[in-house]
Amino acid sequence: MLGGVIGYFTNDIAIKMLFRPYKAIYIAGRQLPFTPGLIPSNQARLAQRVANAIMGSLLTPDELQNIARRLLKTERVQAAIQWLLGLALEQIQQGNEQRTAAVVANILRDLVEGSLPRLVKVLARREDFLERQLNQLFDKVLLEFQMSVAQADQLSKWVLEVVIPPDTLRQGIVDFLTDRNIQTVDEGFREKTSGTYWVVANLFGVRNALTRLRTHCLDDREASNALIVELTRSLQVRSRLKEVLQNLSLQNLPVVTVRQLRKTLRENFRTYLQTRGEDMLQGLSSSVDWEKVAGLLLSRLRSSEVVNSSLEPVSLELALILERYLEKDLEIIVAQAIPILNLEQVIMDRVKATPPEDLEAAIQGIVKTELQGIVNLGGVLGVLIGLLQTIFLVVAK
Repeated sequence: MLGGVIGYFTNDIAIKMLFRPYKAIYIAGRQLPFTPGLIPSNQARLAQRVANAIMGSLLTPDELQNIARRLLKTERVQAAIQWLLGLALEQIQQGNEQRTAAVVANILRDLVEGSLPRLVKVLARREDFLERQLNQLFDKVLLEFQMSVAQADQLSKWVLEVVIPPDTLRQGIVDFLTDRNIQTVDEGFREKTSGTYWVVANLFGVRNALTRLRTHCLDDREASNALIVELTRSLQVRSRLKEVLQNLSLQNLPVVTVRQLRKTLRENFRTYLQTRGEDMLQGLSSSVDWEKVAGLLLSRLRSSEVVNSSLEPVSLELALILERYLEKDLEIIVAQAIPILNLEQVIMDRVKATPPEDLEAAIQGIVKTELQGIVNLGGVLGVLIGLLQTIFLVVAK
């Protein structure tokens, strides 16, 4: 019986000595043997062994790839992307958009001032750049454009009052009636007239009349302008000009001419974008209040049902794109991620940082039955050995 008790408690003490004492004990400045316990005194080496075992058998590169594949299934990735998109939209919809508007404004400004001009300049070198769109613009807008009565009347009035007012016409007459031009007109009139007009041309000519007209326009400016106004009214120049403008249409031109105009328009537009497109876009960007544009855009996003309904298909498309990318490069990504994660060092640090009492509680909690069996087995063996010794002593007497 005494052997059983000794065996039981000896094994129990031995098991506890694996962990206890937790700290070294010193007497007279010397450390007692077996203090601290076996595991606390070798915790660093234990951490290295645990890390090696886990990384060598459990978290191998192949197993990490399998874990990554399970985590990055299309359904999970889609749900994560949709959650992120929804969270971003929720932040916008909460109305705290001042900082968001500033970010969006900077993005739009950079796009219009930096990226877009370079892109347009490169694309404008292509022969078919915006060919279809410009042809549609020409056919649907310019070719079918025709002034209304009010537009023709307004334009004719503007031409007569601003472009060629009476004073401009008077100055044009003066500039035209030079001595040489008067002589040329007079000689042509004499040579090309016949009948009664020939008699008038050769007897009187037009030199004197044209010279007097020039002198009148130079000496009496106001009277000349009033005369021009009266002639314009009498000849109904404005009505005639309005009729011409109203009937003006590209459809009245020959087909060949229209095609050439369309081609010329397209080529001139491409040339303009190549030479001055960058300056035009940058000037446009400087004249736009991007903060206000960004605010309007965000306001539209908050109330747009299309955006809310698009979250699911957009997240699915992004998830499929990510899946196709991972199918090809997952092995490379995992190989690059393992050194970055440094899982072995993480495991070692966690084991080293765990207090011995917590480590003991965790290990005994896992293998409590097995350890208790060893203790019980020690007690049984102690009883058996004690019985054998007793029998041996009795027989020996």
